[in-house]
Amino acid sequence: MGALRIIFLVVSLLAAGSVVSAHNITAILSQFPEYSEFNSYLSQTKLSDEINSRETITVLVLNNGVVSSLAAKHPLSVVKSVLSLHILLDYYDNKKLHAISDGTTLSTTLYQTTGNSPGNVGFVNITDLKGGKVGFGSAVSGSKLDSSYTKSVKQIPYNISVLEINAPIIAPGILTAPAPSADVNITGLLEKAGCKTFVKLITDTGVLKVFQTAAEKGLTVFAPNDEAFKAAGVPDLSKLSNAELVALLQYHALATYTPKGSLKTTKDPISTLATNGAGKYDLTVETAGDSVTLDSGFSTSRVASTVLDSTPLCIFTVDNVLLPTELFGKSPSPAPSLSPETSPASSPAPAALSPEPAAAPSPFLSPPAPPTSSPTAGPAPSDGPTADSQNSNASNAVDSVKAPSVVHATFTLLVLIMSYVML
Repeated sequence: MGALRIIFLVVSLLAAGSVVSAHNITAILSQFPEYSEFNSYLSQTKLSDEINSRETITVLVLNNGVVSSLAAKHPLSVVKSVLSLHILLDYYDNKKLHAISDGTTLSTTLYQTTGNSPGNVGFVNITDLKGGKVGFGSAVSGSKLDSSYTKSVKQIPYNISVLEINAPIIAPGILTAPAPSADVNITGLLEKAGCKTFVKLITDTGVLKVFQTAAEKGLTVFAPNDEAFKAAGVPDLSKLSNAELVALLQYHALATYTPKGSLKTTKDPISTLATNGAGKYDLTVETAGDSVTLDSGFSTSRVASTVLDSTPLCIFTVDNVLLPTELFGKSPSPAPSLSPETSPASSPAPAALSPEPAAAPSPFLSPPAPPTSSPTAGPAPSDGPTADSQNSNASNAVDSVKAPSVVHATFTLLVLIMSYVML
């Protein structure tokens, strides 16, 4: 009996250490040449990062001819908005499409999360038209079901589903949205978002001009709100040299278009506009669910809100001023615990830290060049599209990346404890 328990324990621990698959939409679509254009635009607009960062999602793909026609008539920002309507924040497969309660439902799309979709603009109407047909259209009242379900492309239940539809879903007004202008009013947007102190600093130092130049090819700004500059621990900026202040402000921007979805999938340190040969001036990103935190090595700050997300410019507000280690030294280590032989009276007080600022870039340096109801059982109509043979477990392995599963490990541990008691 003791040996049996040991074997069971070993097997259970191995199961607890196993991994589950996390989808990679780029890898999935790369197997289907007919969707290469759709795949390319997901990458260009960074929507692929947003898809990969979510646990349950359905992608409604369009073939190359449909995407090319759309892209030929509209700027990238509009293409991104349209494609966002084709990313459903729920899991739908062939069976679920034909088992919709009351025959129709509204599904939230990625476009709804942008803050640019009033009313039902960010929702899609899915209706079972019977006879094997399922229609898709904007959830805005009066909209037609102009798109139809064609076939199932790929499923990793209940993680990601890729379904083909024959025409784009177009919400009222989405095609006429103005394209982002090269002379977008960055300061106006920031002031409205409660970042007046940051605006004054970038204007007085000339960093605003650096931002405007970089915005033409790609720019992401992390603007501290006014309260952040009043927080305890923020250094007296008036004591910084002009070059140091410029470096600090440029440290709050990236020379790339990096929306929140891309930040959530970032694993390596990221360079900022302050990055140069004299210092790294990089940031690391930490995520917890939908929350994103930036870490300078000396201080951290939560990405609080999105002011603007329009290719190629992205502006966020952050809760704290980001303090680079190159200027303010490393974050102090926790105080060591007192040993029995040591007491506060016998230990000398540690000297106050006063790191010497490192050399910073010239103020004239230019930036680098750039959630769901469970599907109910019910037979699909005999003439309805069916899932392709590609939905096998073997091919799923090609489309996935490995990620730890806390839920899986916890479940296994519970099984282990119950089984051990029974034995």
